Amino acid sequence: MSLDRSDVERIAHLARLQIDEQDIPTYTENLSSILNLIDQMQQADTAGVEPLANPLDAVQRLRADVVTEPDQREKLQRVAPAVEEGLFLVPKVIE
Repeated sequence: MSLDRSDVERIAHLARLQIDEQDIPTYTENLSSILNLIDQMQQADTAGVEPLANPLDAVQRLRADVVTEPDQREKLQRVAPAVEEGLFLVPKVIE
């Protein structure tokens, strides 16, 4: 897939990015090469291939689920501006 100048300008506008005029050809070339790579990857035959969590088929070591630090909630909440039922109260930021 090949992009042109207007595509890059539209993508930059949608992403709220400011791109200098002299950089647009470079962005056009780079984004086009990324999309071409994605097209190549999608053409690979993956039928019958099991998905992997890790390419080395390794298992993640888990640490023991034990408490390692003392409970300091009361101490920390004593200096908080607002606390209710053991929770920190913060101003509403989304309406």
